[in-house]
Amino acid sequence: MLKILIPTMMMIPMIWLSPPQWLWFYTTISSLTIASTSLTFLLIPLETMMMINKYMGLDQISSPLLTLTCWLLPMMILASQHHLKNNPFNRQQAYISMLTILQVTLIMAFSSTELILFYIAFETTLIPTLIIITRWGNQTERLNAGTYFLFYTLAGSLPLLIALLFLYNSANSLSINFMYTSPQTTNKILWLGCLTAFLIKMPLYGTHLWLPKAHVEAPVAGSMILAAVLLKLGGYGLIRIMFMFPSSTELSYPFIIMALWGILMTSLICIRQTDLKSLIAYSSVSHMGLVVAATLIQTPWSLTGAVILMISHGMVSSALFCLANMNYERTHSRTMLLTRGLQATIPLMATWWLLLNLFNMALPPTPNLLGELMIMTALFNWSPWTIIITGLGTILTATYTLHMFLMTQQGQLPKHLKCISPTFTREHCLLMMHLLPMILLMMKPELLS
Repeated sequence: MLKILIPTMMMIPMIWLSPPQWLWFYTTISSLTIASTSLTFLLIPLETMMMINKYMGLDQISSPLLTLTCWLLPMMILASQHHLKNNPFNRQQAYISMLTILQVTLIMAFSSTELILFYIAFETTLIPTLIIITRWGNQTERLNAGTYFLFYTLAGSLPLLIALLFLYNSANSLSINFMYTSPQTTNKILWLGCLTAFLIKMPLYGTHLWLPKAHVEAPVAGSMILAAVLLKLGGYGLIRIMFMFPSSTELSYPFIIMALWGILMTSLICIRQTDLKSLIAYSSVSHMGLVVAATLIQTPWSLTGAVILMISHGMVSSALFCLANMNYERTHSRTMLLTRGLQATIPLMATWWLLLNLFNMALPPTPNLLGELMIMTALFNWSPWTIIITGLGTILTATYTLHMFLMTQQGQLPKHLKCISPTFTREHCLLMMHLLPMILLMMKPELLS
């Protein structure tokens, strides 16, 4: 564990001591090395929690999410190079430092076995994310988005803190391992308090209003980390907390219904979106609805499906945000009507769009399909009526994904886009780094399950 935590912390002095011409090269290489080292976490033996020290441990749920977090840092650095090339050098250093600090807090959140340490790390992720959105966002609307993001998350987290203090008072410990073996808590209000923070972070439909705003206004790395890791932090917390309240299954019915309803609603919202980033953001809410429903019914099959879908969705939505940003850098617009027919000028980029849209639709044999099928099977066993909503959700997902592809790639090329810059090797490398792990996971899905 420390073999990735300490090198990640040591990147911060390296960023501030690097000469200007080598900054991006050094940080990319260092973060890639850390990401490669983190792949060893996927080989943890089943059903055990590998304790690193008294407060930190890894198991089958946290290790894939931890690897995803580490894998994302070099990709965010690659994606942000063009966006920041006109910024003063010290602002470039500050930006990469924020991403590195965010990675340190996320590593601590995913590996902590003490709930109060998890809470502190969970809250600390707010600060660098907020700075990235409000300082490096494109539009003036970013301050509004930052306020939404901060207040939604803080309002949800306060009940969690109070609930954790009550739990500590009754059990004298907040260690996850101890909580699993101690007498189970049946207090319904404590259950609700613990749940709220994670449902807002996921986000559950109804508490999702901060997400499209934050995604649309954030710079590319902000959108990537939000979609790929910060939403998964909510799912991870949900899985961890639900184990402590096994008797409260009937209480979760309204939340399951809300999550399933959210799949339909957000898919319908996606179909009539004009803004490309907003469409991808709403599709995240739709996918996370499945994860919320799967986590709340708490069967081994559904939890496996939830972890697989979280990882694969993290990779795919992050790649889609990269593509949306590449379009934005060339056309200076996120409106889909103004960026039509790009296949004619940059055909290689259209290939990436097609591949990633097929992954987003959960076409076989993608890991997305494996996760969604496991969740749908578990939901169907729990209640046969859910097949109507999940089936409709799948059809609508295919509809808005194809709509997004056709709108941006096909059609008549507008006059103002006749001469746009070709694609760079850096961009192909970045998209390959998103897609390669997904293709490899198809060969060996048991790394996640």
